[in-house]
Amino acid sequence: MAGIDKAAIAFTVAIVAVGVGMAMYGENIQNTPIVSTPVISEPEPPMMEPEPPMEPPMEPPMEPEPPMEPPMEPPMEPEPPMMEPEPPMEPPMEPEPPMMEPEPPMMEPEPPMMEPEPPMEPDPVMVDMPVGTSVPGCETTDECYIPASITINVGDTVRWNNIDTAAHTVTSGTPSSGPTGEFDSSLILPNVSYDFTFEESGSYDYFCLVHPWMLGDVQVN
Repeated sequence: MAGIDKAAIAFTVAIVAVGVGMAMYGENIQNTPIVSTPVISEPEPPMMEPEPPMEPPMEPPMEPEPPMEPPMEPPMEPEPPMMEPEPPMEPPMEPEPPMMEPEPPMMEPEPPMMEPEPPMEPDPVMVDMPVGTSVPGCETTDECYIPASITINVGDTVRWNNIDTAAHTVTSGTPSSGPTGEFDSSLILPNVSYDFTFEESGSYDYFCLVHPWMLGDVQVN
C-alpha cells in the first residue's frame, strides 16, 4: 500500500514539473516572433483511483504453545546395593577332649530280701456270756457260755465277751477239781472281753469261779 502512494506522488510531481516547463517555454516563444504551430496536447491520463488498501492477510490463529515440559531431572544413580552383614565369626572350636573309656556298668545292688509277712491271724472264735448267767438256771439248757462247747485248731484264739451285768471268770478246770492253771481270765467286767490262744491240742474244760454252775469246754485239734 505504501509503494502505491509513493508512485502516485512521484507521478503527480512529474506532471507538475512538465506543466511548469511548458509554461516557461511558452513565455520564451511570445518574446520571439515565431510562428507558432498549434500543439495538440495529449490529454492527461486519468488519475488512477487509488487502490483500496489491502487488508492484511489474516494470520492464522496462533496455536497455544504446548506447556513447557519440566526440565528432565538427571536420572538418579542407583544406590549401591546394601552390603549383607558379615556372619558372626564362630568361636574357635575347642579341641575335643580325649575319649574316655566307658566305665563298666555299676552293678545295681540287689534289692533286700523282703521278709515274709507273718501269716494273718485268723479271726478269734467268739463265745458270749449272756445276760442272766449270774443266777442258776442257764446250766439246765447248757447256755451259760454260748456256745458252751467249741472245736478249734492249734493256734486259734478264743474270745469270751461278757455281755451280762455281772462280772464273770473264764478259768481252766472244773468246779469239783478246781482250776488247772492253763488259763484264767480273773474277773471280766461287763462289756469287757478276754482272749486266749491255744498252742497245744487237747481238751480244755473251764468254768466261772464266781458262778460255778457256768461250765464250758474247748476241743483243740
